Amino acid sequence: MTERSASSSVAARLLSNPSGAIGVSLLLLVVLLAAFASVIFPDDPFEMVGMPFERPFSGDYLLGTDMLGRDIAAGIAYGARISLLVGVVATLVIVVVGTVVGSLAGYYGGWVDTVAMRITEFFQTIPTFIGAIVIVAVLGPTLPNIIGAIAVVSWAPLARLVRAEVRSVKSREFVEACVSLGMTDLRILLVQILPNVLTTIVVAGSLMVATAILFEAGLSFLGLGDPNTMTWGYMIGAGRSAIRTAWWMVTIPGIAVLLTVLAINLVGDALNEALNPRGKR
Repeated sequence: MTERSASSSVAARLLSNPSGAIGVSLLLLVVLLAAFASVIFPDDPFEMVGMPFERPFSGDYLLGTDMLGRDIAAGIAYGARISLLVGVVATLVIVVVGTVVGSLAGYYGGWVDTVAMRITEFFQTIPTFIGAIVIVAVLGPTLPNIIGAIAVVSWAPLARLVRAEVRSVKSREFVEACVSLGMTDLRILLVQILPNVLTTIVVAGSLMVATAILFEAGLSFLGLGDPNTMTWGYMIGAGRSAIRTAWWMVTIPGIAVLLTVLAINLVGDALNEALNPRGKR
């Protein structure tokens, strides 16, 4: 089976799964909303465009306005950009760090494994969300610092997972044959071992995107988000003081977070089944 046909087969299995189809559809809507936010809403999301506390579906603004007269719908659209950016970039950093550390520890073993796992265990003892709060509070609430904080507290579980998978693949006959043929360690890792671990990394990474989005929303809710960017967490935090009289200020951004995280989890679960059909059976 060629690489293109294999990819088509995985995509077909993913979309044939009802959960996967729903997740892909929801995620596609979020991506399109983020991509065309500046086209749909040309005004700055922080700009006061209407009267305060306009209810949804009752005036000129589809989802109403907040206490300062800012358009809730515009905030949702621009917030999607930040959520997806943080989720994808933080996950890429987590995957790179976790894969490198786990691969070296699993392949070489010995003192390399011992040192790598002791460092990994240290990071696993840090409460993830509290650790992210401390890092952002110390370094400052900027978008790069938020992404870095999420990556720092989240890479360790993936490193242990990759280590276990690499150790399992390393013991197989085709890897031993490559060693006997004189292939370098780097080539064995990149060409022989990591392609057999890629499925695990892809599935774990897809689920980490949802976790990173929740982390960013939580930090923004606590006032540790970038003050120059409109985010869903910021909108929820800003509206919590008026939740009894203006429920839409909290509910609508909360639903946006819920649907996005749900979509990513559905895609991750369906992707796991698509890449491992034997495991499902």
